[in-house]
Amino acid sequence: LKDEMKNEVAELKKQGVTPNLTVILVGDDPASRSYVRGKQKASDYIGIESNLIELSSETSQNELLKLITQLNNDPNVHGILVQLPLPDHINEQSVIEAISPDKDVDGFHPVNIGRMMTGQDTFFPCTPYGIIQMLKSKNIPIEGKHAVVIGRSNIVGKPVGQLLLKENATVTYCHSRTKNMEQFIATADILIVAVGIPHFIDGTHIKPGAVVIDVGVNRIEDGSLTGDVEFASAKQKASYITPVPKGVGPRTITMLMGNTIKSAKNNL
Repeated sequence: LKDEMKNEVAELKKQGVTPNLTVILVGDDPASRSYVRGKQKASDYIGIESNLIELSSETSQNELLKLITQLNNDPNVHGILVQLPLPDHINEQSVIEAISPDKDVDGFHPVNIGRMMTGQDTFFPCTPYGIIQMLKSKNIPIEGKHAVVIGRSNIVGKPVGQLLLKENATVTYCHSRTKNMEQFIATADILIVAVGIPHFIDGTHIKPGAVVIDVGVNRIEDGSLTGDVEFASAKQKASYITPVPKGVGPRTITMLMGNTIKSAKNNL
């Protein structure tokens, strides 16, 4: 995918357009810094111009919103990404809504979420869209399958369910108030787990042959990264399973690059 995008960017540059992604990092959260490094590395490989604006954790909400307005008005910036989470004194929703829907390459703006919900073309949220593309790349059928999504966050759970629905899956959402969750897991042809709890699910109730997508990235006591699914036991049952790390994460970043290129094309 990255190599295909590299060729697309080369073509755009011939037309005088260099896709630009500007990332704003507020504070010094180590996980956020690591994500930003991954995004810059992917940008460099593909040929996207990547700007990083680093702000102190003391930055006020008004200062951040003013900066976003400047970037909205800059014709050379095609994608604006504010790395989440933000410091407690800044309202995340206000920041998300301040970004122009036309430059919202994260796909979090209510306008873009609304377009997705109504089946229109838009910037889809990167992790959910990456999951759909991952399934398609392996020719895994989605239509008519029972997809169970564990987690209902605005960033992953809710939108991935909608994109699966768009592909004609039958979708069940499970969450912290779901009773007898094991029953739902046992019927899932496609199981997507995004709860942020290490090894929340093991292989016990997974349907033989199910496809398991593990979205969780959790740092455990020994300093290593692990997913929401206990990989070794789930692997015994699943026909396909994504590892953590090096599973959904790199695909998410690649989809972000794709959205940035799409935005640049929209400006031709």
